[in-house]
Amino acid sequence: MYAPYPENMMESIKKVEATRAERMATEPRRLSADEKDALLKKFHPDYNPDAFAEIKVGPNKGQKAPLELTKMLHSESRLLNEKIDLTKIDYDVDVLIIGGGGAGSSCAIEAHNAGANVMIVTKLRIGDANTMMAEGGIQAADKENDSPVQHYLDCFGGGHFAAKPELVKRLVMEAPDAIKWLNDLGVEFDKSEDGTMVTTHGGGTSRKRMHAAKDYSGSEIMRTIRDEVLNLKIPVVEFTSAVELLKDEKGQTAGAVLLNMETGDYSVARAKTVVIATGGAGRMHYQGFPTSNHYGATADGLVLGYRAGASLLYQDSIQYHPTGAIYPSQILGALVTEKVRSVGAQLVNANGEAYIHPLETRDVNASGVIRECEEGRGVEVPGGRKGVWLDTPMIEILGGEGTIEKRIPAMFRMYMNYGIDMRKVPIVIYPTLHYQNGGLEINGDGFTKEIPNLLVAGEAAGGIHGRNRLMGNSLLDVIVFGRNAGKKAAAKCKEVELGTMNLDHIRKYEEELKNAGVDTGDVSPMLLPKYARHER
Repeated sequence: MYAPYPENMMESIKKVEATRAERMATEPRRLSADEKDALLKKFHPDYNPDAFAEIKVGPNKGQKAPLELTKMLHSESRLLNEKIDLTKIDYDVDVLIIGGGGAGSSCAIEAHNAGANVMIVTKLRIGDANTMMAEGGIQAADKENDSPVQHYLDCFGGGHFAAKPELVKRLVMEAPDAIKWLNDLGVEFDKSEDGTMVTTHGGGTSRKRMHAAKDYSGSEIMRTIRDEVLNLKIPVVEFTSAVELLKDEKGQTAGAVLLNMETGDYSVARAKTVVIATGGAGRMHYQGFPTSNHYGATADGLVLGYRAGASLLYQDSIQYHPTGAIYPSQILGALVTEKVRSVGAQLVNANGEAYIHPLETRDVNASGVIRECEEGRGVEVPGGRKGVWLDTPMIEILGGEGTIEKRIPAMFRMYMNYGIDMRKVPIVIYPTLHYQNGGLEINGDGFTKEIPNLLVAGEAAGGIHGRNRLMGNSLLDVIVFGRNAGKKAAAKCKEVELGTMNLDHIRKYEEELKNAGVDTGDVSPMLLPKYARHER
């Protein structure tokens, strides 16, 4: 007998198999609005009061944020006791882009094409970003029986009506052009024999508008736009972090102080416009959750912008993707794309019950998984963690033999590396820390309201998705708002006259911390996660 799991898990699989025919005949019903709200309030991690603290200083003083982020906001600048010669300018550009992921690269391409002198600085390599790790697809209403208006309604409702309307409007209206732009650059989207793009449903979508490149969508998009950055010979300074923004006496952003991650040396970059495109926060492991995020996702941009005076929006809202790998332990937290459910797999508890519709929104489905585990209907894996089944054999029963290898080859290969054939047995999952719903507040053109000439694009921006993001809107977000930031930054720099650069804001911020009686004993931004175990 094929038995890739321990005995207790195989016994549970028998219950899953016994109910499969019945489950395939009757799809789980959708929850009512009241049922969703009750489920979220009881089980979603955003409603855990012990996981948040009050921000004591800055524009969002009095509001709450995750404990780990609050600590970073309450920590002092690593430059506070450093002597940085701001008269020695190492890089002098029109547009400085902090971050080399999808948003930063899209931004650089458009700013360069608009005639600006552009530079990307990134603490790892260009492309080392959450964009590379996105799998399922990118949304755009570009087919019959769909429209940007319908896309808008799905996004706005899925985000609990909390998104900024001007941002959602830009996201959906510019989505079809974003797909065309990517396709023209060479992204290998899934297409039928006649060249029509293949689209599928995602959680919370009313139409099939998910465009994908199998389940390598983010990797394929990042590969393409990274190559375009390199082909255009846009300067990229790798393994270098921005550790503080620079301002001038007029309060304008004027560049950044950079830290070489290999040598520890500081350098000064002067810029007429600055774009923060630093991505997410998964490697801060809020509430101890595993994460699907890349190694550098430590909320650096939020700290840089906030200390300089930019406000945050929905910084207390985090997305926990409902299906993260929980077994085997070597891939704990790895993303199991929503596309697995969109092509037919159901969420099933240890008793073989399909307890929820597989394409409810991510926050609802994550809460459902947590409920099943906390109420004793979870599957225990070696080490004591619990999860629920994702009944992947259903995919081939519904779609025919070969569907898994054709539509989700990355998932198939990942599990086969550990002897688990998802065509024959279900896989076990649990929510993984996936996306920073909130971030620095921007207007419709991507500028912060408090700091002239400072823009934010991608996951570091707040307000685009409200308090929950739909599948496929993050890859769309980084392209739409990355491109937009590049165009706006290039146009703006033509009218900017910089004064004398200074770091006065970090000393002012330190005074606020002292007056608030806050001392974490740490410095921020974090830059890299702290995984080292120190022996006494």
